[in-house]
Order: sequence, then C-alpha cells, then structure tokens
Amino acid sequence: MTTNKKSVAILADILIKKGLEYLVHSPGSRNAPIIIAFSHRKEVNIITCVDERSAAFYALGLALETGKTVAIDCTSGTASLNYAPAIAEAFYQHIPLLVLTADRSPEHINIGDGQTINQEKLYTNYIKASFSLPQSIDEQVDFLEVTTMVHRAMEMTKTENSGPVHINIPLSEPLYGQTDECPVYNEVIFPEHHPKPVKQLPANLAEQLRQTSKVMVIAGQMTPNNEINLELGRLTAEKGVVVLTETTSNLYHPEFIDGIDNVVSTFETGETPLFKPQLLITFGGAVVSKMIKKYLRNNQPQFHWHISPSGENMDTYFCLTETIKGSPQEILELINNLQHSQSIEYKSLWLKKKALINQRRQDFLAQTQYADLQVFSTILSHLHQRINLHLGNSTPVRYSQLFGSSPSITFYSNRGVSGIDGQISTAAGIASASPEKLNLLITGDLGFLYDSNGLLLLQHCPNLKIIVINNQGGGIFRFIPGPDTVEGFEQYFEAQHPLQFEYLSKAFGLDYLKATNLQELKEQLPKLFQHVNQSVILEITTPQEENGAVLRNYFKALKS
Repeated sequence: MTTNKKSVAILADILIKKGLEYLVHSPGSRNAPIIIAFSHRKEVNIITCVDERSAAFYALGLALETGKTVAIDCTSGTASLNYAPAIAEAFYQHIPLLVLTADRSPEHINIGDGQTINQEKLYTNYIKASFSLPQSIDEQVDFLEVTTMVHRAMEMTKTENSGPVHINIPLSEPLYGQTDECPVYNEVIFPEHHPKPVKQLPANLAEQLRQTSKVMVIAGQMTPNNEINLELGRLTAEKGVVVLTETTSNLYHPEFIDGIDNVVSTFETGETPLFKPQLLITFGGAVVSKMIKKYLRNNQPQFHWHISPSGENMDTYFCLTETIKGSPQEILELINNLQHSQSIEYKSLWLKKKALINQRRQDFLAQTQYADLQVFSTILSHLHQRINLHLGNSTPVRYSQLFGSSPSITFYSNRGVSGIDGQISTAAGIASASPEKLNLLITGDLGFLYDSNGLLLLQHCPNLKIIVINNQGGGIFRFIPGPDTVEGFEQYFEAQHPLQFEYLSKAFGLDYLKATNLQELKEQLPKLFQHVNQSVILEITTPQEENGAVLRNYFKALKS
C-alpha cells in the first residue's frame, strides 16, 4: 500500500533503498501523500512532532548522533518557513538533512489560496541544493527524471561537506488516495561518490612547513574522531606543535591547550608576540573563543592553512593563505610524516602558561561566591560517566570552555549559527539516537523557554536530563561590553522575567528538582542522575547581578 501520487511513491521507495532510516514528520493535510508513502514501510522510523521548528532541530540531533541523513516533512505555507533556523544550523555545521516540503500546485500560488507561499528555492543561501518534484509521472522519461533527482538529492546531503538538501513537492487534491500498485520503473544504477585521497602535500606547503619552527593547530567544532585525535597527539608529542582545542572539538590529550580563553586572557603586552605562531593550521567548524580570534587577527601568522573536505575558504582569522582540500585526518597524517623540526620552547611556553592558569583557577574557585561560574564547576565535577553533554547558547557553551575537555564527555552545541533556538529539540534527537548513554542538556532560562515545545519530544528519550540555569534573563549581556551602558538595559537586552519552571515541567509530565545555593545543588545533582529511565528538569537559580562580577573577577585572578 502506498500513495497514489506516483512521484511521491517513487521518492519514498528510492530513499528507503538508499538507506533512509528516520523521517521526522509534522502533521498537515498537504503532506498526507508523503506520510502515506512512508508509513507502510517498516524500514523507516517515523517520529511525529507538531512544531516544525522543533521537528527540524530534533532531526538535526538524530543526524548528528547517527552520522546518517535524516528526512523531515511538513505541509505547505508557513510550516516550511519554521524549518529555516535548523536548516541554517545544519548548513553551517555540515549536518545531513533531507527537507521534504509539500506545496500547492503552481497555479494556486499567489492567488489568495490558504497555506500558500512561494516555496521554490525557499532556503536559498542556507541549502546545498533545491529540487522541485514533477507532479505528473506518465512516461518512462518522467520516471527517470524523478529517480535521478531523488538520487542526487540524497547523495548531496553526504558528499564532501555534508549539509541540508531541499525537495519541494507540489501536490494537487485529492490528497488521501491510496493504491496497492507500487510504481514500476527501471532502477538506474548511479556510481558512488568517493573523494580521491590526498597522497602528498603540495611542494610549496611542504617547504613552508620546513621553514617554520612555531606551528599552531586550532581545531573547531566536530564530532569525536579518534584518528584525528591520534594524529594531533603525534604532532604535539613528536613535533612540538601547539594544539588548541575547545570542548566542542571533542579532542583530548594532556598536552592540548583546551582552555583557550583561560590562557589568552593572561597575555601581557610584552609577551604577546612570543605566543604568535608562524604557521597556523585550522580545521573543523566554528570556534567559540572570541579571545583567540581577536589575538590572531591582531597578531597574524605568516601562513594560515585551512583544511576542508569541500575546499571551502574559512578565513576566520583574516590571514588565510591556503585552503587544502581533503579530510583533516589524511592531511594531518601527511604533515606528521614530513621531516620538520619545530620549536620545543614554543610548546613549553604554552604548556607552562596552561599549568599556571589551571592552578590559579582552582585557587579562585575554592574561595569564590555562589554564581554561574561555581555552578558550572560543580556540575562538571559530578560528570564521571560516559555522557553526551549538550551546551546551550550563549553562556553555557562559553562557561564550559573554562574547564577544559574530558575523554568521557562528548560535547554538543548548536554553534553553526549559535542561536538559542532548538536546544531542547536537538538534545532530544541526539538522546533518542543514543539510548544506552546518559544525555544532559545545560541551558539558560531564555533558551529553555524559547524551545519549550521540544519538551513534547522527551517521550522518545527518557535518558535526557535537563539543567536550566535561571538567572532571570540574558546573562550574556552582563559579560560583553556595551549593553549595560544603554538606558533600559534590563528591559531591552537582558529581558528580565520573574518566571520559575516548576509548573511548566509538570505540564509536560516531567519530574522537577530545584537548587538555590551550592549546598542544595550538591544534594540535587545525584538525584538528577538517579532517574535512569525518566527525563528530569533541575532548575538552578543564580544571582543575576553577581554573575557578571564574578566572571570579571575570575579573569582578573588568572592574570594577577
């Protein structure tokens, strides 16, 4: 049994044959043929989510955890626009999504019909490719057109840098027809895409490497990759290369500089040039630290190589000299195998600074007052098991950078475009795809409110626990310079509110815990993790005005 809309029936059949396992579906009428085509196929797991924005972020989380393309489908009109935030996040974070939007027939566009907008190339600038499925399938050439289009769309989600691909599906009424006759077509065999391996570095780059004694590597956001971790470990241990990572890099080695802001914030004017590299090598996604961006933009290296599977030019530090097309692991292996001698003193300079700062951090935390910084320190000290840790924007992901990485924690955050939307939904998607692991989301109060519809998805992932740090507004605006000098700061930037989240939690049938001081926090954290098969929300209230002052004093203490 399938839909009698031949184009949709073919689409579903091809996607399933190409390995599609997940479809996140948002109910509607215009997309009825899509769900009819998939609902009779046992090969696909279908998750229903009413809120399209939440659905798309949930699919993003599924794709992140599984590494596979996840499809989403919705009805026509503004439903498709609600996908946009997650599609932008997937585009910049290179996450494979296949976006299926049902649409009205072309003759119904812009004539006043309901739930109708112009959906052609709707996500321009934030999509790898857009296709429009033909409505009528009559001749063999039509079958070939649909087959080719769907195959290309699915393949493009995973080729080189992964990303989202859009298929718009115009459908005329009636929409609910079904048939036992599945469309028969001559299956087209397409060659699989395999990127050519890079066998050696270009001669000019090999020479640059031999000429430089101070080499720095910065790893941006990425999912765990043991091969990259091993190659970077070799680079720092055998070659003396300085390796800077963040929690969201998901890399770990005792000689990696994994608290970038801690170190860079302490540079004195006279010593600043000593830390500057001659050659900078970067790969991965976004970097959280604004301090390292500012430092390298003001103290530019002689050479900057960026490694990218698709060859994209990511000139984060305004000094890019070369883009190397290839996978980071194969390029780093080539660099390791070249004969080049680096400055051991350069690495020692960074490691000595790291050790000094770590001691000062411990001293400060031992005597500081209760605030967000101490809360994060306490939470992270309680994470002793294998866990997925989801960090909300904007303060949670920044605080985590101050405490370094851990081999037992996989760090996730929506840092493609760094919005506060979709935090709960993304974490739910990852948690549902990793039922054997504990999943913890740390989010701020505004991010929690913004994606509260995502709490509907927790039925799929009882292994997800949520910590909401409630400091009554956007605490980030107390840290960055400028907003607090504007009249009406609390109303227009911080968005202060008096809300507590006990009743919201209960409305979604979730257990609720609360902590208002350090002692209560230490008592409640074990309770949070004792709920093995049930989602729980722990609300932690912190002093709104003191949080910014404590963080500023922290950086002063590191430097003094």
